[in-house]
Amino acid sequence: MLDVCLLGTGGMMPLPNRWLTSLLVRHNGRMILIDCGEGTQIPLKMAEWGIKPIDAVLFTHYHGDHVAGLPGFLLTLGNSGREEPLMLVGPPGIKEVVEGLTVISPELPYELNLIELPDSESAEVSVSGIFIKSLPVDHTIPCLSYCIELKRQGKFDVDRARELMIPVNYWNKLQKGENVTVDDRVITPEMVLGEPRKGIKVCYCTDTRPSDELAEFIKDSDLFICEGMYGDENDTHKAEQKKHMTFSEAALLAKKGNVEELWLTHYSPSLTDPEEYMEVARSIFKNTVGGRDLLAKTIKYKE
Repeated sequence: MLDVCLLGTGGMMPLPNRWLTSLLVRHNGRMILIDCGEGTQIPLKMAEWGIKPIDAVLFTHYHGDHVAGLPGFLLTLGNSGREEPLMLVGPPGIKEVVEGLTVISPELPYELNLIELPDSESAEVSVSGIFIKSLPVDHTIPCLSYCIELKRQGKFDVDRARELMIPVNYWNKLQKGENVTVDDRVITPEMVLGEPRKGIKVCYCTDTRPSDELAEFIKDSDLFICEGMYGDENDTHKAEQKKHMTFSEAALLAKKGNVEELWLTHYSPSLTDPEEYMEVARSIFKNTVGGRDLLAKTIKYKE
């Protein structure tokens, strides 16, 4: 299963009742943070999931509302007793951005492993058993959307294992994807596992215009977390000019992608009551949820 917590839902600047958009993902006790704007440490603390188990921070892009909280976060992580390396992932320019932001946090008790993903094609990386795929999107600077996936292998065929006379003490290794040798025979997982089953897919998309490529990228997601910078349809021209989305555009994208559930986030500071416009989105995609700070969910395998 996969736990997700939408730490904040704001865009541009933190507000007294709305932190900047970021997402915390947890699997088997390890975590990934997506974006780290100013003040992100506060909802992190409020979520009560801990900070030390965070193994990676993914950046969608390098505007201040998505990265300015990094120095304080790194210092707090160091004070938590973490010594294992931390992975920082983002579009081109991550080295320069991290070097600039860490001037005030130069001595950390752990290493920073920087991974730069291309802004011209999709890319893949994995951390703590979580598979991450990126897609370049349409913003004013290089920007990525992310899909977080848990792969799931096929069911273990007990009858087939017995037919092949595989000792029970080898079954666990085969289920973990390892080869075993029995009486000079090499047994591979494919010999005793069925077809791969549907895993879990969560996609996070902010600061972009909609596109067919994005609809395909999020296809069949269990949860699609998407920016809704503007609720009022009269602000469509602003969304087009500033490379953002309206509620209705995000909902249409969710519909095209055949996702199971949509959470809207990254609201404009001028959008004081997102629920006022939520029915516009729901008229297009019924299972739309107005994101709110600290909204959390556990996503389980379907079978």
